[in-house]
Amino acid sequence: MEKTTQYGYFVLADISGYTSYLAGVELDHAHEILTDLLETIVNRFKSALTISKLEGDAVFAYVPESRLQRGETLLELIESTYLAFRDRREAAHRRTTCECNACRSIPKLDLKFLAHHGAYIIQQVTGLNELVGSDVNLIHRLLKNHVSEATGWRAYALFTEACLLRTGVQPEGAQELTESYEHLGAVKTYSLDLQPRYQALKESRRVFIKPDEATITVTHDYPLPPPALWGWLNDPQKIAEWAGRDMRPNLRPAGRTGAGARNHCVHGKNLSMIETVLDWQPFDYFTVEQASQSMPMNFYLTYHLEPIVFAPAGLPALRPSAHSLPGTRLTVNMKAKLKSPLPNAFAPAVFKLVNRMFGMDKEYDALARLVAEEAAQEGAEGLAVSAVAASTS
Repeated sequence: MEKTTQYGYFVLADISGYTSYLAGVELDHAHEILTDLLETIVNRFKSALTISKLEGDAVFAYVPESRLQRGETLLELIESTYLAFRDRREAAHRRTTCECNACRSIPKLDLKFLAHHGAYIIQQVTGLNELVGSDVNLIHRLLKNHVSEATGWRAYALFTEACLLRTGVQPEGAQELTESYEHLGAVKTYSLDLQPRYQALKESRRVFIKPDEATITVTHDYPLPPPALWGWLNDPQKIAEWAGRDMRPNLRPAGRTGAGARNHCVHGKNLSMIETVLDWQPFDYFTVEQASQSMPMNFYLTYHLEPIVFAPAGLPALRPSAHSLPGTRLTVNMKAKLKSPLPNAFAPAVFKLVNRMFGMDKEYDALARLVAEEAAQEGAEGLAVSAVAASTS
């Protein structure tokens, strides 16, 4: 198999407290609990990352940088995975009636993440693919760090400086440390406490426009998993491609996209809007308000992403044996609220007129075409790589 150097992100999710938990509990129940928690991590990761291997109490995954063009998606994936892990852990503890040590000790388990960006080679040995390289070694060495010693945190996300520079995100409140490892030297890291983030995500207010509340509803199926489509919907450069809007972020509370974030949005030559995020639940849904001084109303849109199995009818086959792909059903529910003294009963009629003028619902047709073109291109590249591998193996 041809070996070429690639560049991407590495993510290692490690269950904290695993060793002490396993030492003092019944093995059969402990195995069931840990398997359930590991499956929760894997199911979240595999929507955006490639699972490299399970390492006892840890999941190691990676993604080529070309497949994660919006760097903030990596942070959102880690946070949403932690939210799912904690929900699963709490549910397992609540529903059990067993009095064994394994079941009583479930709350002692927690989760930490390590994220790095660097180079790797995929090495094939006896039919198995193995990631190799100094950066692969580094993320595993980072398991031995001083974050808990310096902060007392049990659940955290540690990012190397190289990782954050590549994502372009500088989250506020990160704990800066420098770790040193033999043969690898000094590594600057930035860590975030996941416990308050978990509480914030659990307690954040919900703003979700339901279909029966919407004036206009648009639904499309896309041949991308939710995290990938999430990037298309929130990356300013990609928004310019499919919606023709010049999106300029002008407010990021704590350095991140989330509820309260604002964008200055210019649509063509005639419409300038301020878009405010009202609710942000990666990779499930988000709701925004769009307001313009030149418009008689404010617009409210909820983007709801549901994972589906996508059958690419009419598209070139991405692999010779592929009949379906991981996909996403996007439903956009739109409504408007009049700013004028007119009763809001007139809002639907006015909104439909505005929609005909600006073609807001047609933007998602353009998005579907671009996503299909990218999926077909990636599929063709994958076939080419497979052909080269087959000819050299």
